[in-house]
Amino acid sequence: MKEALLYERLDSALRCTLCERRCIIGEGKRGFCGMRINQEGRLYTASYASISAVEPRPIEIKPFYHFYPASEAITFSTWGCNLACRWCQNWHLSQRRGEGRRITPAEMLQLALEARVQGTCASFNEPTLLFEYCLELFPLARERGLYNTFVSNGYMSEAALRRLADAGLDAINIDMKGSDKVYRRYCSGARAMVVWRNISLARKLGMHVEVVNLLVTGVNDSEEDVRYVVENHLRYAGEDVPLHFTRYHPAYRFSAPPTPVERLEAACEFAKREGVLYPYLGNVPGHRYENTYCHACGKLLIRRHSYRVLDYKLSRDKRCLHCGAEIPLVGEYCG
Repeated sequence: MKEALLYERLDSALRCTLCERRCIIGEGKRGFCGMRINQEGRLYTASYASISAVEPRPIEIKPFYHFYPASEAITFSTWGCNLACRWCQNWHLSQRRGEGRRITPAEMLQLALEARVQGTCASFNEPTLLFEYCLELFPLARERGLYNTFVSNGYMSEAALRRLADAGLDAINIDMKGSDKVYRRYCSGARAMVVWRNISLARKLGMHVEVVNLLVTGVNDSEEDVRYVVENHLRYAGEDVPLHFTRYHPAYRFSAPPTPVERLEAACEFAKREGVLYPYLGNVPGHRYENTYCHACGKLLIRRHSYRVLDYKLSRDKRCLHCGAEIPLVGEYCG
């Protein structure tokens, strides 16, 4: 194990400051995530270099639709999570305390170089639990010309997000669950405004940001829920930040039926009417809302199918070939 970087000493315990749960952890105990341990008055991370999964994956699968289109990233994870969503698709990683394959940051970089990918991505479980690991990996990757990305629930502390930015985190995809009501009932009492704060802060720190809203049947898929997400997305993220409405499927401890496609379409159309320039629909391969359209003239610019880029119609300076409007994309097309 490795000593954690973000914690405070109290009289008879430690307070972890990695995420906004700020767990108070007694001697020999673990925090909510299961991966921060108090041993003899010091806080340790049990997840450092303990890798539960690693493989090259398309950047579109994260999803990032406006970041290095058609590129690939070495994608890796550890164990545990600071939320406990009942529908988690990766519960076998996020809700377990396993012991994975030991891969040092230098070895992870070598795997990326051997795979000839364009970047790194901490994903699958909550990547904040690989905080110390990523602080070492990201500068190494950046030195070799690779980008660094996170797929996160966005519940890290402000201090953690700032240090990740300083280390070279280039882009973050944040899963916004919904209103406080949703977080209190289904996400172990977390707070929605923490996530909106971090979405806003990530933009201020210069990261590329995309937001996902998994529409879970009967949980956060009402018109009121969608309106809440869209209004706050415009307030804290901005009109040009992609907003992905993603289809839920039954998993882990949740058995409600999959999200009706019509509900996802209605969410995308509402977001567009309200001023979101790039609303997308996920987990429905081949749907027209997988594609990128020019916000000015409506022409099809990037055609996708199931995380593959099939057609790319932008100029080298990322402008619409039909009307010349500038499209907010980061990085070159890698197809």
